Amino acid sequence: MTMTTREEKRSKVTIHFAGDSGDGIQLAGSQFTLTTALQGNDLSTFPDFPAEIRAPIGTVAGVSGFQINFGSEEINTPGSNPDVLVAMNAAAFKKNIRNLKKGGIIIANEAGFDKRNLRLAHMDESVNPLDEVRASDYQLYRVDITKLNREALQDLELGMKERDRSRNMFALGFVYWLFHRNLDPTLQFLTHKFQTDPIVLEANIRALKKGYHYGETIEAVKRYSIESAKLKPGTYRNIVGNQALAMGLIAASQKAGLNLFYAGYPITPASDILHFLSRHKNFNVKTFQAEDEIAAITAAIGASFGGSMGVTATSGPGMALKGEALGLAVMLELPLVIVNVQRGGPSTGLPTKTEQADLLQAVYGRNGESPIPVIAARSPSDCFWVAFEASRMAVEYMTPVIVLSDGYIANGAEPWRFPKSDDLGKIQAPYFSGKEEYLPYKRNDKLVRSWVLPGQEGLEHRIGGLEKEKETGNVSYDPENHEEMVKIRAERIARIADDYPALERIQGPPKGRVLVLGWGSTFGSIKVAVRNAISEGLEVSQLHLRHVFPLPNDLGDIISGYDQVLIPELNNGQLSKLIRQEYDASVTAFNKIQGLPFRADEVLEKIRELHGA
Repeated sequence: MTMTTREEKRSKVTIHFAGDSGDGIQLAGSQFTLTTALQGNDLSTFPDFPAEIRAPIGTVAGVSGFQINFGSEEINTPGSNPDVLVAMNAAAFKKNIRNLKKGGIIIANEAGFDKRNLRLAHMDESVNPLDEVRASDYQLYRVDITKLNREALQDLELGMKERDRSRNMFALGFVYWLFHRNLDPTLQFLTHKFQTDPIVLEANIRALKKGYHYGETIEAVKRYSIESAKLKPGTYRNIVGNQALAMGLIAASQKAGLNLFYAGYPITPASDILHFLSRHKNFNVKTFQAEDEIAAITAAIGASFGGSMGVTATSGPGMALKGEALGLAVMLELPLVIVNVQRGGPSTGLPTKTEQADLLQAVYGRNGESPIPVIAARSPSDCFWVAFEASRMAVEYMTPVIVLSDGYIANGAEPWRFPKSDDLGKIQAPYFSGKEEYLPYKRNDKLVRSWVLPGQEGLEHRIGGLEKEKETGNVSYDPENHEEMVKIRAERIARIADDYPALERIQGPPKGRVLVLGWGSTFGSIKVAVRNAISEGLEVSQLHLRHVFPLPNDLGDIISGYDQVLIPELNNGQLSKLIRQEYDASVTAFNKIQGLPFRADEVLEKIRELHGA
């Protein structure tokens, strides 16, 4: 029999891996991501987890997904409709087949489509959906991954359950073959991961190679080649958002000459920040897993009082618990970084799904007049820069700073051209100079008070949450003093905007019909949508905010140059409210609250609608 393998070049491809939460989908996706990054492609990923730690087997609710968009061109999103669906069972097929592009590839594990799996997925047990896939619609690979994998491992001293755990490597190996990926990075990963368990190591290596070689044995298939992307010169690595954020905190503490103290309570999707920082004690990083959210933030405040860079991270429910201590940090005027990796709410809500619904909580969610700067990351790699900027702002302005990330970018990945230490600016803490009489709340020209560490002779001062007397810091119940201090604290935060860099349009003309204004993780989908709209001849521009509070001083002038402002958000219109409150602008809110990021085509359709196109 003659085997015919055709080759096709693609500029980009989107693959969606899907299966039970115990099928190792996230591991397969992350390994494909690492390998693809090392081969020089630009990429963006979107892991999609079930809410339960061990979701019901075989059910649609228990499907775990991982999508990667990669190519030789600039990649800004994980893609909308995938070109390839890897479905390990019927539930994964049912959940994702409607999104697959016509003409796309289906790689289906036949063993996952028996009557039991069809029943668990609430599908007709008498009809295998794979039998109904038309060749004119999709290219279907029906592969009995479970059977073939068991055969490859039959001589190993492993139970059936243990053998089946390596099915993800078989599927990954086949996808590697289809897209000309190198096995070596994953082989090295497996060797390190299972170095103390040689039988499990052998099982995974065999499964990976068996899947790869399976591609070489099937007839009349097509393989795909994707050239390396033309990225800016520099040294790159693949980076996940939470890792980048943790690195930004470490870099800032080093540039400020401060120890980093991180206190946190485990919460999805912020927990990985604690896990990552705990492995970097060599950079004078101390980590503390507190008994609750309140203990975490108060410990971080105590560390700042003692002269360290205090940091805590959480998600929306944890931010609610930290509210009182945030007010204390405002009153004390100490540096503190608070990271909120947002997720779907309210309450426990959708703990593994993404949302941007904590913006108003970040800006207003404290008792009294308690202004705190708020800045937002727009991509996984941008988490580094936002963490660094938040730390600088906290130290130099003696204030707590809130960083907004979300589940989408916290768990997503992309190539990152990382900086050298010399590329990062120095962070200068406003220590007391000792050249004049010490007054704890005497301020410089930016209204920032001096940072004095405990134990310095002659620099004793009162600390606590009660209102401070101007300059002396003594407790004061005087009405006029309270009003003056409230206004001073507000003005100090407002003046931070004077040091922002000028806003820069991402694309489009400086004036026109429509400005698409975004913040946070909507950046990629907006960028692709606006780029496509411009190519269609529509008059549209893009602007994206990093500093959400206080808003940039030049934002009003920019907005005034456009007839309409479109604001896509993964909430019910929170930035839209802030913009309407501050500016006389015609604002159109475009909201999505499904636990899923925007697709570029959704934003593009809204732009067309505003243009009447």
